[in-house]
Amino acid sequence: MPVTPTHPGVYIEELPSGVRTINGVATSIAAFVGFFRRGPMDRAVQLFNMGDFERVFGGLDSLSEASYAVQQFFANGGPEAWVVRSASGAVSEADVDLETEGGVAAMTVTAIHPGAWGNDLRVTVDYPEPTSGGSFNLTVALVEDQGGVEVVSAAESFNGLTVANAEATVNDEFTGSKLIRLSDVVAVPAASGTMSGDLSTFPAITDATPEVAVEIAGVSATALFSEVPNTVTEARGVLEEAIRAASPATPAFAQAAVSVVDGRLRVVAGPSEPDAVVLFSDAGADATATEMILTGAGSSSNVQVYELGQGAVAGTAQAAGAAGADGSPPDATALIGSLAARTGFHALEAVDLFNILAIPRAALVSGTNALADADPDAASLAIHQAALDYCTRRRAFYLVDPPNNLDEVQEVKDWFLASGLSASTGRNGALYFPRVELPDPLDDFRLRAIGASGTIAGLYARTDATRGVWKAPAGTEASLNGVLRLEAKLSDSQNGALNPLAINVLRDFPVFGRVAWGARTLVGADQQASEWKYVPVRRLALFLEESLYRGTQWVVFEPNDEPLWAQIRLNLGAFMQSLFLQGAFQGSKPRDAYLIKCDAETTTQDDINRGIVNIIVGFAPLKPAEFVILKIQQLAGRLEA
Repeated sequence: MPVTPTHPGVYIEELPSGVRTINGVATSIAAFVGFFRRGPMDRAVQLFNMGDFERVFGGLDSLSEASYAVQQFFANGGPEAWVVRSASGAVSEADVDLETEGGVAAMTVTAIHPGAWGNDLRVTVDYPEPTSGGSFNLTVALVEDQGGVEVVSAAESFNGLTVANAEATVNDEFTGSKLIRLSDVVAVPAASGTMSGDLSTFPAITDATPEVAVEIAGVSATALFSEVPNTVTEARGVLEEAIRAASPATPAFAQAAVSVVDGRLRVVAGPSEPDAVVLFSDAGADATATEMILTGAGSSSNVQVYELGQGAVAGTAQAAGAAGADGSPPDATALIGSLAARTGFHALEAVDLFNILAIPRAALVSGTNALADADPDAASLAIHQAALDYCTRRRAFYLVDPPNNLDEVQEVKDWFLASGLSASTGRNGALYFPRVELPDPLDDFRLRAIGASGTIAGLYARTDATRGVWKAPAGTEASLNGVLRLEAKLSDSQNGALNPLAINVLRDFPVFGRVAWGARTLVGADQQASEWKYVPVRRLALFLEESLYRGTQWVVFEPNDEPLWAQIRLNLGAFMQSLFLQGAFQGSKPRDAYLIKCDAETTTQDDINRGIVNIIVGFAPLKPAEFVILKIQQLAGRLEA
């Protein structure tokens, strides 16, 4: 605030400099849209590595072309991605209803996201020791088959839940479960496994060989005690040891666990048979033997683990349940989606910034996993054109995968020339041919051919980080990591037939391996003579547009006159100068490299009256050296020193 002098002395007043820093936006945030087994439907999720992708979307899936593209993006240097899951047909969440020990409805457990993956969720309920205030513990596990063996790939525990706080605790967006949601919680559910009757006043056992008849999963055995237990705590260890020894070849017996819960014994069979029920009965073989009877008032038999999507199990607290469904891989309508509903790639409306868009499924026009539309070829082009239009509006760049049934030079030429993708919106896109082949861990590492969009998106990111967005993502250093082979190996002459048409070629060279050998946009054909012929020129322009758009928001509602114009020139000039010093523009001097103009010539009095300030920003882009021509002349005669 201005200083008001009130007494003789020195006063200090800080004055604003007028400098407002403009930060360059990110240039290599990729967005992928496709079919995945897990994850939220039609909602963009931010990921930073392949581990994030596996946790949220389940990792690679043979039906998901996009899952391999995401893997390739991170393998080639991609730092950040937004992923959108899409599907056609019926998609639903797996769930199961839980009941109390008395058979009364207690709660519903539902998988957090739709899909058949939810059918592999397991929920265990037990009670704190000692029980207090009707609280319970809830454990959630995701069980997956790995090489014929069921393993827990994710697990969560919530302790001390009550009817009052269970939903709020488990359903919390930030600290709650990442696997399930609870609803209709009205009572404490029955504990998993078998709960004995009240044994707080443990009966004295005098017989030397007390016994308990046990049945698990239909297999019967008699647990004989080698020593006489006198307390519930003693009985816990003795009973557990006896049950495990009763039928060691049966996993449900061999892995059984016994615990003490508030004066009762809780028996849970091994996890190999989640719907098994442990039963105790009167052995009755020896009328003189003192038997340890665990049944009676207060006892209950239940499944070992509640299974989502498996339906009711008779005689237990697992009530009705509905199986989760994946739907089918999305068609063109699902992939494009709706702007109003924010579905398909329009789910990216919720994302503040992305720079590269890939829709690998759009290339699948033949094969068992092809687009299910009546005319897959027409549907594929519709997706590409809609994506280009969307990227034009969002100042992003679209990577086009050619149809998967094209593996010959003439085929891809004919398709591209007939596609119409070289129209004006094509300046925000590029096409790469041929497809790349990767070792597929889901198919014994046999090679699988996929579109190159994910690989190229990662290459863009790596080039941006090491050289800058103004460097063409092509050349001998533009290696394609993780790619073992290209679907077609092209010669120089074939490369020469595609490059003038703006079809970027992937090549396989000795020593250098598989590399990107082209950097043209879809409007980069020689005949078009477009100013946006090259990928780095167009992506640099998009970077400048987005950075300056965000960096000049402070100008709105400022007094529109020379002081404002001077500030604009100062701030935009500082930003452009920093890029010039990094080598982003042509020219040896700033005046040759860029232009910032904002004055009475660009903004007339009529503009001022209408509330408009006009800023002209020009730049001299670096263009890639596509053709290196060496002129060699033979000299006749002797050269003299």
